[in-house]
Amino acid sequence: MSASESASGPGLGAAADGGLAAERAALAATGMVLAYWARHDPERLAILSADGNRTFGALNARANQAARAFRRLGLGAGDAVALLCGNRPEFAEVLGATQRAGFRLTPVNWHLTTDEVAYIVGDCEARLLVSDRAHAQVAFAATRMLDDPPIVVVVGQPLDGTVNYDALVAAEEAGDLEDPQLGSSMLYTSGTTGRPKGVHRPRATASSASLSIFGYQEDGSDRHLCTGPLHHAAPLLFSLVVPHTYGVGVVVMERFDAEEALRLIERYEVTHTHMVPTMFHRLLSLPEDVRARYDVSSLRSVLHGAAPCPVTVKQRLMEWLGPVVWEYYAATEGLGTFVDPATWLAHPGTVGKPLVEGMVVVGDEEGRPLPAGETGLVYLRPPPGAAFEYYKDPDKTAGTYVGEYFTLGDVGHFDEEGFLYLTDRSANLIISGGVNIYPAEVDAVLLAHPAVGDVGTIGVPDDEWGEVVLAVVEPQRGAVAGPELEAELLAFCRQRLAGYKCPRSVAFVEHLPRHDNGKLYRAVLRERFATSST
Repeated sequence: MSASESASGPGLGAAADGGLAAERAALAATGMVLAYWARHDPERLAILSADGNRTFGALNARANQAARAFRRLGLGAGDAVALLCGNRPEFAEVLGATQRAGFRLTPVNWHLTTDEVAYIVGDCEARLLVSDRAHAQVAFAATRMLDDPPIVVVVGQPLDGTVNYDALVAAEEAGDLEDPQLGSSMLYTSGTTGRPKGVHRPRATASSASLSIFGYQEDGSDRHLCTGPLHHAAPLLFSLVVPHTYGVGVVVMERFDAEEALRLIERYEVTHTHMVPTMFHRLLSLPEDVRARYDVSSLRSVLHGAAPCPVTVKQRLMEWLGPVVWEYYAATEGLGTFVDPATWLAHPGTVGKPLVEGMVVVGDEEGRPLPAGETGLVYLRPPPGAAFEYYKDPDKTAGTYVGEYFTLGDVGHFDEEGFLYLTDRSANLIISGGVNIYPAEVDAVLLAHPAVGDVGTIGVPDDEWGEVVLAVVEPQRGAVAGPELEAELLAFCRQRLAGYKCPRSVAFVEHLPRHDNGKLYRAVLRERFATSST
């Protein structure tokens, strides 16, 4: 998601005053917000990473150079750029270039196969594909599968038939563009069923990130830790676009590691970060002496979303870090709710209230609103002027909307005070003997057991019951998988869940198919264990 598509939220940062605020707003409207900090504090660090650092002055200059270089290759406003790149400074450079030159950026998940990369690059109609050296082979092979292959530009040593990014960019002038034009981005859904689709907003609008749910200070004292891959919507927005809007330096992790995250928080006195619940569980799974080894008292805000967070996990995290954990409910398609730490502690399990009144509705299959306490589908309404469509797929778009609202299949309810509680995705529902069982509830119980590193509960076919509950468990390091642990986990569930919700059996795996955006691919588990039954 580019700055042009960021959404507002509560909690105002220490904003620049008067003319400075107007200058920043004007620059943001043309995708040039980096230029604001380059003009007023050019030596302030913008990116700190294992692959090099960038000040705001240097990052802005490189974004200008990259924008001119891409134009020289023949790209014009509205053309698409695909980016297959790890968490490194060049990712931010290409983002900055596309934002100010009117291009449409599609970051590509570097975990994908060559065929999957080729599909996205072709579907988004990219005229240019920028890749880092680590993924250059896949990038080049993917483009050879297309009838109209884009130009391939490689960061680092290029392959035959590709262009050297560093030489290309270095040849251009670094001053601000004379004719900036606001660009956009089109991210692809994770594609748990079928091919992923581009979430396209036909009308680009200026950044509305002037209200930050992080509450940043703009004097250069704050630091944000980027823990997730920037090709995903949430890290891109919350760990790059928004911090840079406020002049906050971003410490970039190449890949998440629980102890390394603590080390970086201490070393750089990190004040803000964005995580997903699996990261919380991994942090809490560290031995107590390891957690105590690092000073994390600088943290003021840990924002999370992307997947359900068990209540016990979040409570334990705040017992350790303090009341600094904030939560939102959202998707690539749009934002919905937000809850601060104090409110969540008073209403455990809620994902908050709608950011704007009427933005979220719980309704039946036809979209008719349901009363408080009644469970139904959760519908979101895009902000004015920010309606999305699935790129080149009008049928999928039409099937997602009910009037001006859309649903992603999440199930939940409002309480009498207007707080939203999510139950699960409708696609994950287990129906056993005619009774509905939501896997997220079973997962939350099992995650409280010290031997469980991760878990995914699914329904598997059964002749008598239709489906029965199977818990697929990734054991915690040091735990021994086998019949004894299975019996212990089943007994643990029976003490905490209604009998009909309890797993009939436990399967152990080395790794669950969980994406790096925190989402568990239950469909993969259901396919793998389709013949299991008890």
